[in-house]
Amino acid sequence: MSTKIRIIVSMALVTVLTLGIMGCGQNQTQEVSQDQKDSQNREVSQAFAPKYSSDTEFKISVVGTYSNFESLESAFERFYAYYPNGEIEYTYLDDYGNTIVHALAGQEPPDIYVIQPWMYGNDQYELLFDSAENLSDETLEMNLDCIRSGVRWEMDGETLALPIFATSYGMLVNRDIFEKEDLDIPTNYDELVATCEKLKSAGYDSPVMGANVSTTPGIGYTFSYPMFAKTVMDDSSIEADLNELNPAAGEAMREALTRLKEFVDSGCIDIDKCSAEIEDDYNGVIMRFFEGDVPMMLCSGDIVSGTKKRESKSEAFSENPFKYDFYVAPSGDQGGYYMDSISILFGVNKNSENLDMANEFMRFLTSEEELGLMAQEKRLITPTKDYSLDEVYASLADFPQERTITFSDVELLDTAVKQYRSAAYGVINGEMTVDEAVANYGTLPTD
Repeated sequence: MSTKIRIIVSMALVTVLTLGIMGCGQNQTQEVSQDQKDSQNREVSQAFAPKYSSDTEFKISVVGTYSNFESLESAFERFYAYYPNGEIEYTYLDDYGNTIVHALAGQEPPDIYVIQPWMYGNDQYELLFDSAENLSDETLEMNLDCIRSGVRWEMDGETLALPIFATSYGMLVNRDIFEKEDLDIPTNYDELVATCEKLKSAGYDSPVMGANVSTTPGIGYTFSYPMFAKTVMDDSSIEADLNELNPAAGEAMREALTRLKEFVDSGCIDIDKCSAEIEDDYNGVIMRFFEGDVPMMLCSGDIVSGTKKRESKSEAFSENPFKYDFYVAPSGDQGGYYMDSISILFGVNKNSENLDMANEFMRFLTSEEELGLMAQEKRLITPTKDYSLDEVYASLADFPQERTITFSDVELLDTAVKQYRSAAYGVINGEMTVDEAVANYGTLPTD
């Protein structure tokens, strides 16, 4: 039986919000950077203009995977400034992967629901896509142009879901350590190894750390999967065989797994130390990084999203705060590979009894301001073209296009991705050689 946490935003704030909301959704009392002001100026001509009367009454239900979705609550409040006589209810569904289909097929289906990229291609979730409104329908007037092309999910010319948060894979970098040791952030693999040697000489036993797990935030996946994805992007002919788990397709993993093995053998990272000191792939990673003695911590953007709230929970960080940023892990000879990936998307139930206002709320969200503000509060990467709202991701703004892999460049199914994760975990822990991982593609153990 699913556990539900319902969050209904108080309407008492509407009057205050109405006074504070500007044309592009920015609260006047909030201090903004020049980049934010420039962004607002660019979008002023596309400010949200309500389609319906301000006294329209409505009730919209949203279901999702986050037990605490404060950034969405904030968006509700800003929407109420235009439509104060409505109510939007967010419900967290426990075991979302198994409960969302039942919710959509139930007597009170949600109006808006979360879709995650790994659901694509899985027959179990076919209803999610069959039920989704085409958000690229011109009559809906969605401003999809504000979204980076790489994270726009188009299926047969239709956009069935709006990306709310983007993410990537890389590493948190303790900038204070690099400044203290007079080192530059490494930009390619040779520089990474050389930098780690200097850091080890300075007393940092494991210059790079991370969670030794087989999940996506784990060491093997975050460091090497982007290189593997680049291989697939450069030769799309192997994609079908990988998705069909054809053993011969395992050869595509060789380059990335070989580099991963080199990385572990280089002494840049102590796998045993990571296993002993990092309890899990989320909170454990963040709290260990906040101890302040880890120069580089491998992780995903979803882990970065938890840093802001945990700064005050770390006694070490509270006593000795330091500056940190997110960088792409420099795994390649010419540099790292930026995976411009989707974290979650929203779909609109085309069979909704509240379809007009559900579409209206989604239209409200489709702007650099709204999606940017939500990403800033959640501390995930914005799906829009403007990275400036959160400086922790500043390094991604000018990342070379030739080493960027977008959502639309590689369409590997979740089954294929799990095979790579299993291979990477096995290689870094000495459970299999690169040759064995390659030869056993399609039959590698997965959770």
